[in-house]
Amino acid sequence: MLSASRRTFAGKKSMLDSTLKEQVQGILAGLEADYVLAATAPPQHENRSELLALLNDVAGCSGKITCRIQDGASLAFSLWKNGLDTRIAFRGIPTGHEFSSLLLAILNSDGKGKNIPDAATCARVRALKGDIRLTTYVSLSCTNCPDVVQSLNLMALLNDGIHHEMVDGAIYQAEVEALNLQGVPAVFAGGQMIHAGKADFGELLSKLEARYGTDTAPASTAVKRYDVVVVGSGPAGSAAAIYSARKGLKVAVLAERIGGQVKETVGIENLISVPYTTGEALAGNLKTHLLAYPVDLLEYRRVETITIDGHDKIVSVAGGERFVAPAVIIATGASWRRLNVPGEQQYIGHGVAFCPHCDGPFYKGKRVAVIGGGNSGIEAAIDLAGICSNVTVFEFLDELKADRVLQEKAKSLPNVEIFLSSQTTEVIGNGAKVTGIRVKDRRTGSERVVELDGIFVQIGLSANSAAFKDLVTTTRTGEIEVDVHGRTNRPGIYAAGDVTTAPYKQIIIAMGDGAKAALAAFEDRLRNEG
Repeated sequence: MLSASRRTFAGKKSMLDSTLKEQVQGILAGLEADYVLAATAPPQHENRSELLALLNDVAGCSGKITCRIQDGASLAFSLWKNGLDTRIAFRGIPTGHEFSSLLLAILNSDGKGKNIPDAATCARVRALKGDIRLTTYVSLSCTNCPDVVQSLNLMALLNDGIHHEMVDGAIYQAEVEALNLQGVPAVFAGGQMIHAGKADFGELLSKLEARYGTDTAPASTAVKRYDVVVVGSGPAGSAAAIYSARKGLKVAVLAERIGGQVKETVGIENLISVPYTTGEALAGNLKTHLLAYPVDLLEYRRVETITIDGHDKIVSVAGGERFVAPAVIIATGASWRRLNVPGEQQYIGHGVAFCPHCDGPFYKGKRVAVIGGGNSGIEAAIDLAGICSNVTVFEFLDELKADRVLQEKAKSLPNVEIFLSSQTTEVIGNGAKVTGIRVKDRRTGSERVVELDGIFVQIGLSANSAAFKDLVTTTRTGEIEVDVHGRTNRPGIYAAGDVTTAPYKQIIIAMGDGAKAALAAFEDRLRNEG
């Protein structure tokens, strides 16, 4: 990712150093259309010169881009292509991580971006109905915000009825405070927040489809046939697809996002032979490895049903596509659990958060709670302790489940408190933001209200099996029951990884489970037992 810093020089102002300018020139070298960065700025705005410097620097990197400035009430600009508004706007100065969003908006407008989805997904975007006007509030230091901004910008390019504006919360602080925002990215439509936090293209598209509806015509009526269909592309799904492809089988991978839940992991130190990596890096490596084989990797696919017709399994996804194969391997993983208590849903993005790395800075000097005493909860408490005035950990069980080294570190911090046998029963707020949490002592039954400013929920994972609960046997908690080979109770349907009853939800175990399920499916194929 290219990242432009905010800096000025004596005399002529510039936002891009010479090295970055050379990179941008190379990126924009192949532009075919003509673009205008149409900006407005109050004459006396303290950041006016900064915005102009950035836009002039970008325009100076390509003969196909010009900059136009006029006085106005907002510090903002929009992107125009060949005299037409692309419906993409930036309110503020997209430096930091958002600089890549500006460049990608131009490249995607020119049809040269590398994040443009396949034809079926583009058809789903074009099928969205209505006049959809979206605003995304960001922090320029947020690493998750660009994914949301870039996804919605791309949707605006694909659908004439979609308009999207990025807003820099630091410049429009009064607006952020009026909305009582305590987390980014935050997406609004018609004055109502419709999404908060990290999201990829597929998740955002699904939310817009649910909110605005789509044309009834399916994205594709063609039925695509394979030897194996793998649902999910995390560690388990990737391993299953690779092992199946190595057997010479025709394989499709249907994934809502490449890498799955592993992308939420910041640091990974127990993947044997790899001393350290990150979730983002591992997800990228999984994709690279998958694409080294003749696998059809189909992203942004949300499976709605799997039906059985003789030996065939028919997998139907949102948008109307259907995939048929004698063998299906379910590797949909798990998602973060929610408390499911009064007030939680209401205050998501207004004091209830799930990512301490993204939203922790909003609670600098404030009091927060972490719900959960496993590795993720204690790691979150340690991270937040360096930002917040006080961090209180509430663990439901009678002991912490985090690794001993993490427990010792947390207990050594003077501003971290840990309470065991504590059940969260309510998130309390004033209608605009969180003000406290109600906690029950499971040993005595007494309840108390703890005043605080934010709550970070870190209580583990829930199996992503809802689409399959009427097809295969699942446990009370939703895990798909499998044998030691990854077979379910349905011939020809297999499952692997965190979505199953396999013990110990670990990346390395999920990879092994995926390989086992693929080998079992191949063995059954040879025996004609699928």
